[in-house]
Amino acid sequence: MPTCLVTGGSGFTGRYLIAHLKHQGHRVVALASEPCGADAYHAIALEDEQALNTLIQQEAPQHVYHLAALSFVGHPKPLDFYRVNVLGTETLLKALSALLTPPRVLLASSANVYGANGQATIDEHVPPAPVNHYAASKLAMEHIARTYAERLPMLIARPFNYTGPGQAEHFLVPKIVRHIKQRATFIELGNTHVSRDFSDVRDVVAVYAQLLADWPRQATSGSILNIGSGEAVSLNTLIEKLQHIANHRLEIRVNPAFVRANDIPELKAGTRRLDAWVPNRPRHTLDDTLTAMCESDV
Repeated sequence: MPTCLVTGGSGFTGRYLIAHLKHQGHRVVALASEPCGADAYHAIALEDEQALNTLIQQEAPQHVYHLAALSFVGHPKPLDFYRVNVLGTETLLKALSALLTPPRVLLASSANVYGANGQATIDEHVPPAPVNHYAASKLAMEHIARTYAERLPMLIARPFNYTGPGQAEHFLVPKIVRHIKQRATFIELGNTHVSRDFSDVRDVVAVYAQLLADWPRQATSGSILNIGSGEAVSLNTLIEKLQHIANHRLEIRVNPAFVRANDIPELKAGTRRLDAWVPNRPRHTLDDTLTAMCESDV
């Protein structure tokens, strides 16, 4: 089994991916700020070029999953998105390209790069049109990454919204779940009429792992892949599902401070490429995911 390097190992997605890879028998090394279930973890910042080069030369991973990112859209310092998501990624790819045997690399981008394009179903041919600094930084990361595509076999994943037990509560679905579990009488939200394509984090990491283990024959280095369910669910419907699962109702109060002027009305993945490249991927229903979150202690 190859040695796998996971960046962002102590994050929400990283912990699930590490557990999945370990279950498959891989040795996993992580860049992480704290223990995360990997065989070894290193608290190395992406911008620490010397320490990153040393670690990568020592470990010589065969598969690399680059998850580390500043991902909260509401982060108050725009420059941080570019420092971490763009320049940090370039430092990592530069170090990986110096290995004698180039590893397979999966870069986690985001469906947010598509922006408000007005199309009901978004496939990989839709031109990106980011509307916030997080999305703009992810698109810039993709462009920088492609300059390494001839040196590193690389796939770029654009996951749509996903969630699961353990996601930070400043993200929308965990915030709602927490209010439901605490039997709160009301919750303050922004625009509840938006629709999103929600997946389970367990399904997303399974796709990540399979992409590098069984490189799709249709893919070339630098190829982009949407990851999503192919169905858009309105936030109002999601709240109704949670209220039914928990047998508790919330008053929904719209707080104008939470309403984003450039909020995207609908995001739904076109999954034709995903269906062809990863045909037997696992699929949890949204009800499965929300039930797991309501029953979880984390």
